[in-house]
Amino acid sequence: MSTLNSFGGIKRHNFKRGLMTHGSKSHRALGSIGAGTTPGRVYKGKKMPGRMGGTKRKIRKLKIVKIDNDLRVVMIKGAVPGKPGNLLRIAPAKIVGKNIPKN
Repeated sequence: MSTLNSFGGIKRHNFKRGLMTHGSKSHRALGSIGAGTTPGRVYKGKKMPGRMGGTKRKIRKLKIVKIDNDLRVVMIKGAVPGKPGNLLRIAPAKIVGKNIPKN
């Protein structure tokens, strides 16, 4: 089970830092988020700090090397998402015209 983490704009959207010296007080601050009176709101999709992680990922073109029933282990060749110990859902790839069952 993954946990949701809250991150700032620097980590989440690769924003740049502000000056660290010369009296600057906006080191990791976001900066302006839009105009004042007109339009008087923040546009949808504005890149701001927020949650990262907790999303499902699909990784294709991984090969199942071996299935060991005694140890209850599946050996997969390739990079799988998540940290060690996380649960994985393994399903056949949906390739158009290749392995879709015919009714």
